[in-house]
Amino acid sequence: MTNAGVYIHIPFCRARCSYCDFATGMYQSEIAETYVGAVCSEIRGWREVEPPATVDTIYFGGGTPSLLSTEQLERILRAVKDRFELIDPEITLEINPGDGGVNAESRRETMRAWRRLGINRASFGAQTFDDRELKLLGRTHDSTDVRKTFALLREAGFMNINFDLIAGLPGQTMDEWKRNLDEALKLRPEHLSLYLLDVHEGTPLADQINRGVRPKPDDDLAAEMYATMIEAVCAAGYEHYEISNFCLPGFESRHNTKYWAGEPYYGFGNSAHSYDGARRRWANERDPAKYVEATVCGDSLIVDRTTLSEEETRSESIFLGLRLMKGIDLQTYESRFGTNLREEHNGELDRLRAAGLIKIDGELLRLTTRGALLSNEVFAALG
Repeated sequence: MTNAGVYIHIPFCRARCSYCDFATGMYQSEIAETYVGAVCSEIRGWREVEPPATVDTIYFGGGTPSLLSTEQLERILRAVKDRFELIDPEITLEINPGDGGVNAESRRETMRAWRRLGINRASFGAQTFDDRELKLLGRTHDSTDVRKTFALLREAGFMNINFDLIAGLPGQTMDEWKRNLDEALKLRPEHLSLYLLDVHEGTPLADQINRGVRPKPDDDLAAEMYATMIEAVCAAGYEHYEISNFCLPGFESRHNTKYWAGEPYYGFGNSAHSYDGARRRWANERDPAKYVEATVCGDSLIVDRTTLSEEETRSESIFLGLRLMKGIDLQTYESRFGTNLREEHNGELDRLRAAGLIKIDGELLRLTTRGALLSNEVFAALG
């Protein structure tokens, strides 16, 4: 059986960013303590897959998991180790620049404590190195915090660090985006997640754009920014291994790659999603208070279950597999599903290839750079 990943959702933030539509809320220590107890209870009582796959990745996401105390993180990790067999796990903690303590020494000690727990990968949302843009996004840090946090993580022994950056912010120019890339590449983290802004209805940013307070993002400029980032980051020695993700050789996100490769992952906490690696998907209660209440009462935490049909499984394997820049092995696809993808989608493949969105190298079907930018069009055609 393929190794699984464990995802743990921590739904607390210091402040809510203007573009965020995740299942999060404001941090309060008493609520966080109750929530941690609920997560540990869920993990210990979990019986969705028997026997479960061995686990080789653990990912604390949110929200801002680094708001939890070291003791709370340790309790959750202990619950995971008690329930699952672990094999040399990649353990990722999402943090915000500036989290971890009131001064450099306390932050450094907190980060060392994370390492002692076995946490070996840090991921944080720099988003932009422009302080004006950070304020407009509602972020609680500035660009100096990003540099200081990175240096402290290195001092604490983190040799696998990811930055998130966002392109196509309202009013952002190409020169500003290039400066962001330059700043990130100077620090040279092992991994970069570089996203084009996606404006979700119902967020403060969407409301600001709809009311004309902020300019609408320029799609053509965003496309230029995407091409520029690929060229600059790859020239600096990073591998473009997924539509929005780049890494130094050997530093792919092992956990996130499970999602794209169709491997099993088990989610814990409110709004967490799971997949058994075959056909079954399920999702937890989204509201944190209802999640905790259900845990205390012994009620089911799962609010949605789906068993994929053969057709849905094939469709998912195409659009998830194409997110990886290495593409889909057509022979492997045929062995798995008993159908030839070229024959199945012959007309669509010809059209997409003529449009410069895909290429077929031998038995590999891949997105082009242009296809990566317009990936939703490709997925819709082959779905």
